[in-house]
Amino acid sequence: MKKLKTSFLEVKKSKFIGLLYEVNSISDVESILNDLKIEHKKARHIVYAYKIGGLEKNYSDKEPGGTTRGLLDLIHLKNKDNTLIIVIRYFGGILLGSGPLTRTYTKVSSMLFND
Repeated sequence: MKKLKTSFLEVKKSKFIGLLYEVNSISDVESILNDLKIEHKKARHIVYAYKIGGLEKNYSDKEPGGTTRGLLDLIHLKNKDNTLIIVIRYFGGILLGSGPLTRTYTKVSSMLFND
């Protein structure tokens, strides 16, 4: 497992930290998530998506349904494998709504693939 890139976005006082990893197994994913949950105890949500061979998952961590689907879509769009995208959200006190939240998660994730 290897961290490849980090991105950051602030929208209406919420802070979004994007992380891109190269992973080889589900245990890599679990290890990274466990470490991040300890490091970012005060984060409201830690959402993620991964694709490892034929295995893929999208997890929204209690965010509204569909708002994090863009993470997995991006992995497919970029034709990536052995890839994990994580977005850590520190809630700023202002609800964004499903549309803006979806766009924000997708934007902070897409920033991870910009050179």
